[in-house]
Amino acid sequence: MPISAVDTITLAFQHAKRQLIQPFRFGQWTRLAIVGLLAGEMGSGGSFNFPSSFNPRHQSPSHHLLGQAFPKIDPALLGALIAVLMVTGLVFTIVMLYVSSVMRFILFDSVLAKDCHIRAGWSRRQAPGWNYFLWQLGFMVVTLVAAVLLFGVPAAFAWTLGWFSHPGEHLVALIVGGILMFFVAAAFFIAVAVVHVFTKDFVVPQMALEGIGPIEAWRRLWPMIQADNRGYAGYVGMKIVLAIGAGIVFGIVTLILALMLAIPAVAVAIAAVLTGKSAGLTWNVFTITAAVIAACILFVVFMYLIALISVPVIVFFPAYAIYFFAARYRALSLVLYPPPPAAPPQEPPPFPVAPAPA
Repeated sequence: MPISAVDTITLAFQHAKRQLIQPFRFGQWTRLAIVGLLAGEMGSGGSFNFPSSFNPRHQSPSHHLLGQAFPKIDPALLGALIAVLMVTGLVFTIVMLYVSSVMRFILFDSVLAKDCHIRAGWSRRQAPGWNYFLWQLGFMVVTLVAAVLLFGVPAAFAWTLGWFSHPGEHLVALIVGGILMFFVAAAFFIAVAVVHVFTKDFVVPQMALEGIGPIEAWRRLWPMIQADNRGYAGYVGMKIVLAIGAGIVFGIVTLILALMLAIPAVAVAIAAVLTGKSAGLTWNVFTITAAVIAACILFVVFMYLIALISVPVIVFFPAYAIYFFAARYRALSLVLYPPPPAAPPQEPPPFPVAPAPA
């Protein structure tokens, strides 16, 4: 009988311990942080919402100080900057989506082999990474179109009927429709999340080991899910619990690190702005570009430090998926548990020489 999702936790913990601590190698820890960050394996971090007591009618002295330090920017310059940032952001998103697709296979190889080699993996995993990139791009488009059909069409229908113009006259319809849309939205986002998780956890191993495409891998995965639907449902539930626990722990650590970096960064930024104002500098293309570059560098440093702290999570969750799927996918099981080498055939002992007759 295949191993359950609960029993897989112990195997994943032991795997992460052997790879990261026995022995400890800072070089591998650093490479795993880079691969995990670029592969998007840091999604288990927690999010925090802080109450805001900001009142726009009340402006403190520090607000006036910042207002003097940041003079009014030319609207034409601001519009051009926003357009450039939008185009750059779109290109950057597509490029990073491709990088994360290749890094997903490098992370799989690194956890499976307990060793991380970014350069060799990048040159070796271009083909499956490209196929996975096309899959992710197509999945994003399909998800966006489905969201528009599920939520945009009913909203437009309600708008044409005048439900939003006179909500008091259609209160019952709005309440019932809102409840239905809530359950539809919950089911939609759960389905999207499950498809995404199953693709990176169970489709990527098939693509990596057999060289097939994502669609063919899904065709092979679906009968496995139907044959063991309770096991895969337990996997999803257990992974949610583990992600919540990891998100709480590492979210607290992330918050502490963010505060440690934010306080000196804000102090340096205010000092730089005031110094530049006293030197006669104004906001132009060069100063805005310098500020954006400095903010990007600070953000990259912060994300890398978070990834460095989150390396145990980066290794644990792929290991958890590998050990769970290996019990249901023979090709992965043969790599994870290689058979012992066959003993060489032993030659029969030579026959004793018969004694010569007397």
